Amino acid sequence: MYKKVLVMGGGTGISYLLRGLKDFPVDITAVITVSDNGRSTGRLREEFHTPAVGDIRKVITNLSQIDDPIKKMMSYRFNTSSDLDGHAVGNLILTAMLDITGSLKDSVAYLSKLLDVRHTVLPISEDSDLTLMGLDKDGNVIEGEEQITEAHHQFEKIYYKHEPKVLKEVIDAIKEADLIIFSMGSLYTSILPNIICKQVKKALDESKAPIMYTCNIVTQPGETDNFTVGDHVELLNKYLNNRKVDVVIANGTKISKEMAKRYASEEQKDPVLVDKKKLEKLGVELIEEDLVTIDTDNTLKHDSLKLSSIIFSYLLR
Repeated sequence: MYKKVLVMGGGTGISYLLRGLKDFPVDITAVITVSDNGRSTGRLREEFHTPAVGDIRKVITNLSQIDDPIKKMMSYRFNTSSDLDGHAVGNLILTAMLDITGSLKDSVAYLSKLLDVRHTVLPISEDSDLTLMGLDKDGNVIEGEEQITEAHHQFEKIYYKHEPKVLKEVIDAIKEADLIIFSMGSLYTSILPNIICKQVKKALDESKAPIMYTCNIVTQPGETDNFTVGDHVELLNKYLNNRKVDVVIANGTKISKEMAKRYASEEQKDPVLVDKKKLEKLGVELIEEDLVTIDTDNTLKHDSLKLSSIIFSYLLR
């Protein structure tokens, strides 16, 4: 029987991780945040009163075994002067399924079957009015995931406007997992939206599985300026109850001066530095490897296959 791996996150980060991990002999359950209110997802939420579907669409597509042209179709965005402008095809399909079934969980299951996904994808909640809130360090309250990202502030507290009802299947998956992974991605809008749920924190406390964090390669403007690997872990631990992060996978690749300069000037992002002393003080095992690859769009990404190999090796201990 395959080991059970639970991966929590949202956005592009978790999609890259799962792209490699799906090919290893593990049983994956991906738990995805559904509080996004930007772009196509935000417009669909407003019109149809649904949870966010965009991150789920990305994850299903990356876990799929179908041919690349169909994957590209799922991510295709219309460029038109009509109301379709900017909408991703996969977002429209998921919204249609949700309108038919009345359940996001069931809609995800049907689409996963259609696209030959051999693992489980679950939304953290079915709540249609899930709204992420942020209290920044100047005392300003910012409402909405997109607004939190665009604010470029450091936050004192991330919370929900109303406590979400977490799916029972998510809680069961946490309890049954052999390894729990917090994926790379935005700390504030991809990982914390899963962790801050009271039911999730309680289930994590009761779990005996190790908690792993795959750390980001670069910082996020305003949110994690000057953050080290240890700072990322420390922030995650702040939101957890009794359980804390057990192991962190961090990038040890030296990023070229030219690439670092481009990221700093164009995106205000800097490489996340590894601070071994702080991690040791936090009691976190560090796995440091060369993980950076340059994607086709000339951006820094995790080497999905290498990262997945490290995760699988850890699981086999």
